Amino acid sequence: MDEIAGMDAARSVADACRGRWHRLLDGPADHRLGRRQVMQAVAASLMLDGLAGCGQGESLFPAVRAPAGIVPGRPDHYASAHVLGGDALGIVVRHTTGRPIKIEGNPHHPASLGATDPWAQASLLDFYDPDRAAGLLYRGRPAGAAALRAELAALRDRLQARQGAGLRLVTGRVTSPTLGRLIDRAVTRWPGARWHQWEPAWRANADAGAVRAYGRPVDLLPYPARADVILALDSDLIGSAPGHVRHARDLAGRRNPARTARMSRLYAIEPTPTLIGAVADHRFPAAPDALRRLLGMIGAAILQGAALPSDAPRWLAPLIRDLQAHRGAALLHAGPSLAPEDHALVLAVNEALGGRGRTFDLIDPTAYRSVDMASDMAELLDDMQAGRVEALLVLDSNPAFTLPGFADAMARVDLTVALARAPDETSALARWSVPLAHDFECWGDARAFDGTATIMQPQALPLFGAVSAPAILDALAEPEGAGSPGSYDACRLTWRDRLDDAAWRDALALGVVGGTAHAPLDTPLRLPLRDLAPPLPPVLPPAAPDGPRLACRPDPHLWDGRFANNPWLQELPRPATRLVWDNPLLIAPATARALGLVNGAEVEIAAGGRTMRLPVWIVPGQAAGIVVAQFGAGRHVVGTVGRHAGYDTYPLRPAEGAAVTLRPTGRQVAIASTDHHDIMDAGPGDIARQGTLAEFLARPDFLKGDAVGPELYRLPPGGQTAWGMSIDLNACIGCNACVAACGAENNVPVVGKDAVLHQREMHWLRIDHYFDGPEDAPDIRRQPVLCMQCEQAPCEVVCPFGATMHDQEGLNVMVYNRCAGTRFCSNNCPYRVRRFNYGAYAAAEPRPAESRNPDVTVRARGVMEKCTFCIQRIAQARIAHDIDGTPEQVTTACQAACPTRAFTFGDLNDPASDVARRKRSPLDYVLLPEHNTRPRVTYEAQIRNPNPEIGT
Repeated sequence: MDEIAGMDAARSVADACRGRWHRLLDGPADHRLGRRQVMQAVAASLMLDGLAGCGQGESLFPAVRAPAGIVPGRPDHYASAHVLGGDALGIVVRHTTGRPIKIEGNPHHPASLGATDPWAQASLLDFYDPDRAAGLLYRGRPAGAAALRAELAALRDRLQARQGAGLRLVTGRVTSPTLGRLIDRAVTRWPGARWHQWEPAWRANADAGAVRAYGRPVDLLPYPARADVILALDSDLIGSAPGHVRHARDLAGRRNPARTARMSRLYAIEPTPTLIGAVADHRFPAAPDALRRLLGMIGAAILQGAALPSDAPRWLAPLIRDLQAHRGAALLHAGPSLAPEDHALVLAVNEALGGRGRTFDLIDPTAYRSVDMASDMAELLDDMQAGRVEALLVLDSNPAFTLPGFADAMARVDLTVALARAPDETSALARWSVPLAHDFECWGDARAFDGTATIMQPQALPLFGAVSAPAILDALAEPEGAGSPGSYDACRLTWRDRLDDAAWRDALALGVVGGTAHAPLDTPLRLPLRDLAPPLPPVLPPAAPDGPRLACRPDPHLWDGRFANNPWLQELPRPATRLVWDNPLLIAPATARALGLVNGAEVEIAAGGRTMRLPVWIVPGQAAGIVVAQFGAGRHVVGTVGRHAGYDTYPLRPAEGAAVTLRPTGRQVAIASTDHHDIMDAGPGDIARQGTLAEFLARPDFLKGDAVGPELYRLPPGGQTAWGMSIDLNACIGCNACVAACGAENNVPVVGKDAVLHQREMHWLRIDHYFDGPEDAPDIRRQPVLCMQCEQAPCEVVCPFGATMHDQEGLNVMVYNRCAGTRFCSNNCPYRVRRFNYGAYAAAEPRPAESRNPDVTVRARGVMEKCTFCIQRIAQARIAHDIDGTPEQVTTACQAACPTRAFTFGDLNDPASDVARRKRSPLDYVLLPEHNTRPRVTYEAQIRNPNPEIGT
């Protein structure tokens, strides 16, 4: 804590609080409080200091005297972790003058290897969220900490007499050794108490399938880098599964034949497009019932040697032969939507293919406690409805929104306490609402997908008098006056026996506790392989006769709804649809044709006795027998950003798998999507180039083409350094981590749904996607597009004010003070990568100025802006070189965030640089070469490895 004790946090706290109370006093009527109530809330926040206990050295330094060790303008970095669903991703938080301003990946962490995902990038905005919970509330009104302590003391006395009977604790999935130890201590003290874990988007079926297969809880640890053939079954392997960032890196390492000796082959069978399905060599759309039957065929053929039935598709036999031909190098991975018995069958097939110890291992569960979440929460609901629950403590979970029926059952509990970082549906219903400290505000720990532990150190003092989880657990469990340790003491106690002071400091510096990864297990299958292959279901028609089935999926960016108030994630285009600020019902092209629907058409959907109205969005490649409702939007209690954004589809979730009826209402709803906003004048075959491995082996440069056409003159920049970039389309999975990182690094503003509807989004980097082939089963291509940094830039010659110009190192830079907003440069750009600031977007953003990157100008209304290769990072590298001779090694924000290393940036004048080597690839090509712009950004064409027996 000593390193951050002197952070200059006073101004951040004052401004954040000023903005918060201003909204409460003068904001919308539904958020407004009286001034007396505001003063009560301020007093309550101050009194919460006795509960917060964030550790040692909790003092503020006045801004007039700079704290020791802080050099203005020089960034500092602190290791920590971003936790989603209990799964830890190693990060490094960059500070400027004591303020967290940017998230980077931790190269020492096995789940990160230096990369991040969109959720980690956007967690910075959650920390600075002005709508975070501020002050202790009792029945929605400000209250004092003394009253809460008195009520907890009375509860302790009652629980002591009944051994804790009537106490229930609800949390998310817990992998924190410290939090798990404290909760287990409380449950041990009060044996009648119960601990429930609830993650609405967790892979609970995979956990249950592992128990079926092995007779005990285990976690699957896949190794995509070792697999020659991978079969993805509605898989989230590189999208959201534990370790997805690492798995994406490993998978991409086998996908470029110019850099790998043996290219892997990837199959995907799925109802709706996923990240892994979009990059597969063969992708087969299949509704859930059909997918389950196909898996049964695969299991029967591999485990029992059974012949395929007559209705098997022609491609299935070659797929099975391919898996069997790569024994020891084949891997099947199933997504969370498959049933537990399907997961058990997938594990059995992996065992039969000899994958144990090669393409996968089994480890002890990384979660502190493995539970059957669905049945566990169903039991809790029954107890609450029956009046058997006297006290309910909800810790960083929102079941009142994510679990239908929980809100009604909660009303039957006498004492309810909710700890939440921001107001939500559960805290609004609770008797006591306690602000929970953000991970950046207190000490903690968490485990990664392989069990590796990270000590999470605070990055700032609490902004709103928030309380750490150990503090509230101690206040509940320990007698009055026993002394409540802060989060530092609780975390240090957990690791006292393993880490001495030196090892503790090393763990903090590296962001990894060495030697904590789980060792592989030798647990055998519970049943013989043949017995795990279930009987095949009856032959199914291409689509269910009683209508399409309902499938529910978490929103790709809002997840289960916890990020609904994060504007970066709301406006980040979804990978498969490029939708923003909305979650319409996703339907297949065949369904749209049958009902005469277009994008945005409203339908009334009836499923399982539930009815609601939703607009639709047509998704090429989605199976005809399925409609997808994405949950996580449509929050009822949320901050100003998430209010009125999207639809709450959780009421439909109990009907998942049931047949639905769709009735068009005739109404059209405006849906914001960035698709077709930046159309380049060429076909997808010329833009996102693609070929097959056979073609590459026959002639490696078959996709290269000409870099330029005829030209009258050539004026190359003459600097000693020539900055350039190469983008590998074989590695890009379209996850949007690069887009989120670019926005965070360069202060790219959020514009809102209305502006996006007018094609005025401001992202400097976009991920284009193309569909080639029939719309029911197209080939999907993804391509990042940013400013090409043209050496002969068409934007420069038309600017009447010289605002866009070239420097000697080949960068197309912007002089904002010269720009008058004529937009001539945008009209003359063939790549459509320039953005015009139509409004005062930065001034309207609900975020404090201290959260922005001070090294990048915050643009005003009326100027053009675009990517400049993170020129501020280039300047920092040059300054370091001038001071001590440090080599000018620059990593752009998109390059640093990319899980698959699709971006390579560096000096083209250095033939030994990574970017120069990549541009010598036979797959390297220039985008739109006919324009003779000589861009510094080039691409490596995508190569697919189709099965010759199936064809392309």
